[in-house]
Amino acid sequence: MPELPEIEAWVRDLDGPVSTTAVLRAGPAHIATLKTFEPPLAALEGRRLEGARRRGKHLLFPTEDGELVLRIHLMSAGRLRHLKAGAKGPKSPAFRVRFEDGTELVLTEAGAKKRAGVWLQTPAATEAELAHLGPEALDVDARLLREILANDNRRLHSLLRDQRALAGIGRAHANEILWRAGLSPFSLSTQLTDEEVERLAAAIHEDLERALELRVRGKSDKDVYLIHRRLGDPCRHGHDASNGGPIHQVDYEEHTVFYCPACQTGGRILKDRRLSRLLR
Repeated sequence: MPELPEIEAWVRDLDGPVSTTAVLRAGPAHIATLKTFEPPLAALEGRRLEGARRRGKHLLFPTEDGELVLRIHLMSAGRLRHLKAGAKGPKSPAFRVRFEDGTELVLTEAGAKKRAGVWLQTPAATEAELAHLGPEALDVDARLLREILANDNRRLHSLLRDQRALAGIGRAHANEILWRAGLSPFSLSTQLTDEEVERLAAAIHEDLERALELRVRGKSDKDVYLIHRRLGDPCRHGHDASNGGPIHQVDYEEHTVFYCPACQTGGRILKDRRLSRLLR
């Protein structure tokens, strides 16, 4: 699923192009993709978008007159592209906005499951629906992070992925951040020392800022991720097989935790989540 660095890179890339000319036609949209029906998509036509914004993992396109917001959530398989006039696009995208200059904003989604969403709402409705989101991950310092951790006794990997706690971090960057901080994904949030909280806060900023810089440059997952989806690879910190260096993983139904035993769990390996006691 696209996370803060990818979404923010898209926002920066789309901000200018989508505000150049007014909307000529909005839609059609796949029946499973469009989540709102009032106002209708046609209400966008003739209006100019103010630009591109972001809240957590949500892409926001407010209209210049301040009356509407087009909100898009890509979920795991959605992708958003801005096509130049005359460029060949997909025949049946999940959603399309065509502008008066011939350019298009196109949402596609791979696979049979259509989970990406498009909403057309008033600014007040958008604000209400996103009110549950926590602070933006890049806006959180050690003091605020300490409060968040203290108020929610959960394992760190789960908490970092919870948009109600921190907005913008998902499965991949939870793996990256915890590895960078040298903390077990299974540590409890309320049991961190002050020094560990400081390390975690620094790791959040270091990882997300590094990833954003790479995404803005058009780099792919293989350049961005240092531990995520790197099962069996040697740890970038120089460990070898004798001290738990290769990257390990723990599989769950909806996600996979990647970690370095030498860096994060004192060399201990969680071999089977169903049979082993979770590491602290």
